[in-house]
Amino acid sequence: MLLAVTWIRAAAQYPLSMAMLTIGSFVVTGLDIAVILIIFSHTGSLGGFTLPEVMFLYGTSGVSFAVADMLFGNVDKLSQHVKSGTFDAMLIRPVSPFVQMAVDRFTFQRFGRTAQAATVLIIALTRLDMPWQRAWMIPLMVLCGIVLITAVWTLGGAIQFILTDAPEIANAFTYGGGQLTQYPLSVYGNDLVRAATFIVPLAFVNWQPGLFVLDRPDPLGLPYWLRFLGPVAALALACVAAFAWRAGLRRYRSTGS
Repeated sequence: MLLAVTWIRAAAQYPLSMAMLTIGSFVVTGLDIAVILIIFSHTGSLGGFTLPEVMFLYGTSGVSFAVADMLFGNVDKLSQHVKSGTFDAMLIRPVSPFVQMAVDRFTFQRFGRTAQAATVLIIALTRLDMPWQRAWMIPLMVLCGIVLITAVWTLGGAIQFILTDAPEIANAFTYGGGQLTQYPLSVYGNDLVRAATFIVPLAFVNWQPGLFVLDRPDPLGLPYWLRFLGPVAALALACVAAFAWRAGLRRYRSTGS
């Protein structure tokens, strides 16, 4: 926490720059919702879901992704530290290397993306005809989404202990997963949806619990009880990610710099 505050204080020395970067992040990520609005200007539904429902799925996914990115997104830059030798310095400090990676060059502009996604989610909730007795699932799904996305980022970082020249492999699952969950999974092929449910469980970020909140049937006919397995999926993937990270640390050999 202290390391993150230190980076924020450093950025605050240039308040205009910090404000512009934050606003810029808000506006740029807002282009994603602009695309959805353009789509709905030509159709009444997307994958069988209305505009408020899609905004809800986008908002919950966006908040989870933005918070995970803000707190742990730097983990995907591990290969840069390994190649430059700066990761060696992290190993000898009395702080977890994972924490140091997460807060390295922490910038205030990341709040812009979180604010944008939260704004979309709030607007969606005001427009939804949602059974409010199901609203308890919303904070739980956001929390589980943060854990799931962080776990995917951690797995991507662990891969870079071995494949230091291929961070794009990790990005395919992190940023690619963020893009995947912005839309109803019903717009994708059945095989992709099953892979996102049973292999890399990104469907539990917002899709399966979202079906419960919206009181919608699963378009693929998957079991109803899957909607409540978000915490189980998050815990399982977090354990796998922690094991992979520790295995990567044990395998790591100093660059000698």
